[in-house]
Amino acid sequence: MQTGGDYGDDTIAWFNGGLFATIAVPPLERAELAALQRAADMDWRNIDPSIFGTLFERGLNPAKRSQLGAHYTDPATIMRLIEPVIVRPLTAEWQAAKTAIAALLKKSKKQNDKAHKDAAALFHGHLERLRNYRVLDAACGSGNFLYLALKSLKDLERRANTEAEALGLQRQVSIEVSPANVLGIELDAYAAELARVTVWIGEIQWMLRNGYPVSAQPILRPLDSIENRDALIKVGADGTASEAEWPACDAIVGNPPFLGDKKMRGELGDDYVTLLRKCYEGRVPGGADLVTYWFEKARAQIEAGKCTAAGLVATNSIRGGANRKVLDRIVESGEIFEAWSDEDWINEGAAVRVSLVGFGKGDGAVRLDGVAVTSIYSDLSAGTTMTVDLTTSARLPENAGVSFQGPVLVGPFEVAADTAREWFALPNPNGRPNSDVLKPLTNGKDITSRSRGLWVVDFAMMDESSASLYEQPFEYVRQHVKPLRDGNRDESRRKRWWLHGRLGTDWRAATYGLPRYIANPAAQASFFVWPNGMLARDVWW
Repeated sequence: MQTGGDYGDDTIAWFNGGLFATIAVPPLERAELAALQRAADMDWRNIDPSIFGTLFERGLNPAKRSQLGAHYTDPATIMRLIEPVIVRPLTAEWQAAKTAIAALLKKSKKQNDKAHKDAAALFHGHLERLRNYRVLDAACGSGNFLYLALKSLKDLERRANTEAEALGLQRQVSIEVSPANVLGIELDAYAAELARVTVWIGEIQWMLRNGYPVSAQPILRPLDSIENRDALIKVGADGTASEAEWPACDAIVGNPPFLGDKKMRGELGDDYVTLLRKCYEGRVPGGADLVTYWFEKARAQIEAGKCTAAGLVATNSIRGGANRKVLDRIVESGEIFEAWSDEDWINEGAAVRVSLVGFGKGDGAVRLDGVAVTSIYSDLSAGTTMTVDLTTSARLPENAGVSFQGPVLVGPFEVAADTAREWFALPNPNGRPNSDVLKPLTNGKDITSRSRGLWVVDFAMMDESSASLYEQPFEYVRQHVKPLRDGNRDESRRKRWWLHGRLGTDWRAATYGLPRYIANPAAQASFFVWPNGMLARDVWW
């Protein structure tokens, strides 16, 4: 398969392709040989390439074999982005060209007169547009988005040929759109090679199904336009990082990795996350999920004139919090023209809720969840003549000090109601009840639906010595929270703020001002001084 040639009485085709660059024959047992024989007896010609790459990739990863049936995303779902970002704008261009062609041919009196030549020039100009059209997936995995993008472009070229011929022009003999039209970036070398094979299988299948010849010298040619590298940063020999370059293209599509802010350091490492956040400082908030970096990169490409439109998938948390800042920037510099705000998706074999977002320049229509609207706000809500963009709302000065962010529990501080009631009855060495450090925990969902009935351990401003006198709550925190904090790789999340100062509204109002940092190396301590004069010391938990 690497070079082609005779093997016994058979002639093996010349496959080439990076998958066959290294020959490593695994030892096979009798049962494995029988399984291969059964597979070889099947007709694989019509398998959908969009599932082939996924099955191959998952099947060869022992940790993900159980996800084979749950990982596949059907083409119809992917087309929710490819249609508005690629197909509809190009279709609109062809409709305009076709209308002009029809008008010119109506004026034409004979073959090859000026009107006829002008009509032919418009037709060939559109074909050239398709031939030079480039689609980038900067997190392409095994190539599903790229395969469907290529198939869509080839369908558009065939349609243009058919309709031009019906108008009276000579159709093009061959189809010029090819795997060169799709560009990819993928960090995993094996997935990148699978993406190349997936694209080539899709190319071969499309050509055969539509009656066009396929080159077999070799069957799979190199596809260097799918690169194996990091899509976000480039780390130099000196350890410094710069923003990775993306190639210029017409459209960006894809399903970038879903990795929450709190899991990034554990999955990617402290050094990488530090470099990444520093490189995109001021553009992507430090607390944003990994997927948002692809959104900002695509937005910057569009703003720089290196791309026209993008369609990307993110978890639906992109609609709020730090994540939404990237959508704020997209709306400020352009437009979201297509979005599906809250959809089912499968990621790593688990069901998640996602948002599909198309932004940049579309076909002039704006649709949210399949319904036409006047605009789409950065929280992926509809803009109409009757709505207000709540993402632009400002804080009212009159409400300062009235409300504040509730507790952020970086650790399992919650206890069930039954456990809390047991602790209330227990004595402590200081003679104080455990109700001093057990508080009811209520969030928005507890208010709007059935309460969870949770309580939370809250030692407030106590030092460790005072907190330890509440024996059962302290022991619970020592066993369940301390190991998590000790193992947290993010230094900022291993810290706990201890507030020293006046009680009442002063400590609450302190959250509305920026503190001044004071370091005291001699005392091995550091402090933050709030505008109201109160101190906050950062100590290790």
